[in-house]
Amino acid sequence: MTVERTVEEESQVEDRKVGEVHAQPTIHIEDVPPPLKHGDQLTREEFERRYEAMPHLKKAELIEGVVYVPSPVRFDIHSEPHADVMIWLGTYRVATPGVRLGDNATVYLDLNNELQPDALLRLAPEKGGNSQLSNQDYIEGAPELIVEVAGTSADYDLREKLVAYRRNGVQEYIVWRTQDGQLDWFHLIEGDYVPLTPDADNIIESQVFPGLRLAVGALLEGDLATVLFELQNGLVHVGRNSLPFRWRQSDEILDNRIDAVTAGNISTGRNVAG
Repeated sequence: MTVERTVEEESQVEDRKVGEVHAQPTIHIEDVPPPLKHGDQLTREEFERRYEAMPHLKKAELIEGVVYVPSPVRFDIHSEPHADVMIWLGTYRVATPGVRLGDNATVYLDLNNELQPDALLRLAPEKGGNSQLSNQDYIEGAPELIVEVAGTSADYDLREKLVAYRRNGVQEYIVWRTQDGQLDWFHLIEGDYVPLTPDADNIIESQVFPGLRLAVGALLEGDLATVLFELQNGLVHVGRNSLPFRWRQSDEILDNRIDAVTAGNISTGRNVAG
C-alpha cells in the first residue's frame, strides 16, 4: 500500500534536511575569554587562559598579579641592544657546557608572576640549577641570571620585576637602561639585591658564572669587539679548572670550546692574555 505525502508534508521534510545540513554549533559568549589588557589584575591561571586565546599577541607578562603588555619594539633602544646581549651571552655559552641560554622564554616564577625576560642563563637541576622545564617546555622556578633591556620599561623593570626576581631567588639581575645609557647589575646576597660596581677598567664580573665578564662602557657604546675581548679574557683567566665540576662534560670538550672562543683573538689593539 503506497502512502502519498501532501505537498505541505513534503515541504516540511525538505526543511528538516536543510536544517540538519546547515546546523552550526552554538557559541556561547561566556566561553570566549576577554582580551588581555595592560593593567588588568589577574591570577596566573586566568592570565594564561586569556593569553592562549590571543595567538596574535607576541608578548605579555604577569608581574605581581598585574598584566603588562609592552609597546611595539623599537630598533635603537631595544632590538639592537637585545641582539648585542645575546651575542655576549651566546659566546659565553659556547665555552661553558651545562649553561643554558634563553631568549624571551616564558618563566613561571610563582602564582602571581609569569614573565618573558629578554635573556637568561640557567643551569639544569642536575647541574645544580634552581629551575626546571615543565611538561609544556616552560621554565619553572628562578633562572640563575636574567637580563632585561629596558627601552621604555625601566620603571617596572627596576620596581615590580626586581621585587619578583629578588623574592624568587634569581641570583643575578641585569637591567640595561638604554635611553639613560646606564646598566645596573644586581647580585642576590642574603635575600637582598646588592649592586655590583665596575672596577677601574669599567668591568663587571659575574659572581655566579665564572668568567662571565662585561665591559660595561663598551656595551653601552655598541663596541662588541671590546665586549667579546674582555669576555675572552675572563674565560682565559678562570680556565677550565675554575669552572664548577657540575657544569663540565669532559675536560677535553671544555678545553676545545674555550680554545674555539679565544682562538679568534678579536682585535682591540691589546693582547688577549693581557
